Formats: sequence, structure tokens, C-alpha cells
Amino acid sequence: MRLVMLGLPAAGKGTHGRLLAQTFSIPHISTGSMFRAAMQLNNDLGRRAKWYIDRGELVPDGVAAEIVKERLSQEDCRPGFILDGFPRTVPQAKELDAALASMQMAIDAAINIQISEAEAIRRIANRKVCSQCGSTGDPGAEVCKECNGPLVQRPDDTPEVARHRLEVYMVQTQPVVDYYREQGRLVPVNGLQPIDRVFMQICQRLARMGIIKTPKPCEATIRREVDQ
Repeated sequence: MRLVMLGLPAAGKGTHGRLLAQTFSIPHISTGSMFRAAMQLNNDLGRRAKWYIDRGELVPDGVAAEIVKERLSQEDCRPGFILDGFPRTVPQAKELDAALASMQMAIDAAINIQISEAEAIRRIANRKVCSQCGSTGDPGAEVCKECNGPLVQRPDDTPEVARHRLEVYMVQTQPVVDYYREQGRLVPVNGLQPIDRVFMQICQRLARMGIIKTPKPCEATIRREVDQ
């Protein structure tokens, strides 16, 4: 199972990407984690990404695609993966398709978690991220589920910055939604529901498409989450 997570900022891409990865034992790969890993290796790709990131600029499509291809070629991605934060543009989506085709793979579906702009702004202004690994925390949580680090509010998570992020998203990433829709690979879900219902809707639609056999493993994951 090879999936892309799409949606407005704070729609829940990280939360549901993590749940899917946990359920099906495949890696949840965020753009941030890929870039950090590449920079820690201090290889050519990592140094090129760092040059842009240190200047507050977006990593160019070509460099980002090379980093993604390198990560997806690793052994743990053979059974599948969840991509969170990439592709952000249509050229990146096309680069991703070409890279996967060269490895005899393809994206099975793009999950589009739909929330309103007003809800996105509210969530961004209230969300917390892990001070150690950078993961977004679950609503109401104080400790990161990924590394047990403390969750803190980023100083740039303000309504003003949120509105700017939405503007950038609509220009850059909304066309990616259209790209996957035109190919019949888009899976829209209602992100305004409680987390467990959003997750089950994702699994039910994946089962309907034949990407997974049954939503039952997802039900088991939700039960574990509730019990914790």
C-alpha cells in the first residue's frame, strides 16, 4: 500500500498517516523527517537541502524529489509507505510518479482530508509540536507519541501565519488534489469528524477501492488508541 496524504494545514495528515502506518506496519514518512535525515548524513543531497532550509527557502522540486526517491528505495518501504508533506506541487507529483515507475512502483491513492479554512486556522492556532522530533501532537496531548518528547506551541503558529499558509496551499498544493482526482486516485474524506470516524472512513474507502482487504485492522487500531 503506497499512499499520499493531502489536506489543508492541520487537517490531520500526520495523525492519520501515523495510524495507517501503525495499522499496516509500513513507514510514515514526512517531508521534515526526510530532510532532517538527509542533512544529518551530510551527503550531497543533505547539504543541498540545508542550503535552502537555512535561508528559509523551499527546497527545489528536483532536490526534494531526489531525497524522496532515495528514501523510498530503502528496504523498509518495499511493503508500502505513507507520504506526508510530499508532493506539494504538481511537478513534484509528476517527479514522484516517474521515480516510483523507475522502481516498478506507483502511488495507490491520495487521501485528501477535507476541513474548512476556518477550522484549519483554529487548529493551527491551537496545535502543539514535539520539541524533540518536530511531530505534530494529537489534540489535547502534552507528550509526543513518536518519541515521548514535550509538546510545545510554535511561535509562528498564529492566525495571521495560518492564513498565509492557506493562501500558499491553495496556489501550490490544491492543484495536486486535482492531479490525483483526474487520475482516479483521490480519496476524499470528511476531516471535521472525530479522529476515529475519519480514520475508519479512510479505511472503508481504501477497502472499497481494493487497496486493503477489510477495514478490520483499522478497527483494532482505534480500540488500542482508545485504551491507551
